[in-house]
Amino acid sequence: MDAITRRTALTACLAAGVRACAGSLVACGAVRPAARSSTTKVHVMGTIHGRHRTSSAYSLDRLNAAILKANPDVILTEIPPGRVAKAFETYKATGQVDEARTNVFPEYTDVIIPLAVDQGWRVLGTAAWTPEVARARRMALKSIELNPARSAQWAEHRAAIREFVQKVRGKSDDPRFIHTAEFDRLVAKSREPYARYFDADLGRGGWSQINEAHNNLIEEALNMLSGQGLRVLITFGTAHKYKIRERLAARDDLALEDTRSLFA
Repeated sequence: MDAITRRTALTACLAAGVRACAGSLVACGAVRPAARSSTTKVHVMGTIHGRHRTSSAYSLDRLNAAILKANPDVILTEIPPGRVAKAFETYKATGQVDEARTNVFPEYTDVIIPLAVDQGWRVLGTAAWTPEVARARRMALKSIELNPARSAQWAEHRAAIREFVQKVRGKSDDPRFIHTAEFDRLVAKSREPYARYFDADLGRGGWSQINEAHNNLIEEALNMLSGQGLRVLITFGTAHKYKIRERLAARDDLALEDTRSLFA
């Protein structure tokens, strides 16, 4: 779906306040009245995907409570635009989400989609991931790893990841720590060799490229929502969070909220 088609679909959905727009950028709940301020208030929430099922510090129950505290009008998600409608349709029909990509993320299947249906929140798909991008990236990385001429680059990349893991050990699932500038700084440092050495090889799946593509979809949605005084929650994996915050910090039509406070 091109940008014009997505924008038209989103505009129509927001105007109509319908529950879902099949094949478009969004699945929508009822449109709420705008808040008094025209500024969009944004929480960027890092999620830990499957680890929400096993973590006591950042359990699905704690995630549920934090999202209820945020009380968003709209949630931007790490789900590709064309997959949101099916995720909602299957949940409303059976009580379970049956959509291949969404099923990877318990934060959506177990928390966000059930909450959105219950609370009337709108949910937008803002992930640029595709199976083709993932497959091409996986093949390119394997080729780099096995190439003796690039062993030093690969070793530096792996060392940066190991250093990150060591520095966050024991608190990588602590939402109070995850939502700090220190955590974002550590993530950014750990991904620097990966981006510097491999972006050109990985194409759309490169670290810089995929994050820019995610951010383009996020900003497209925020542009449609701007000026209505809405509360927006952005949910992506923790590693993407710093890239999202960096991009949004330049906007003067929104206020980046302290997501750490949701886990007090």
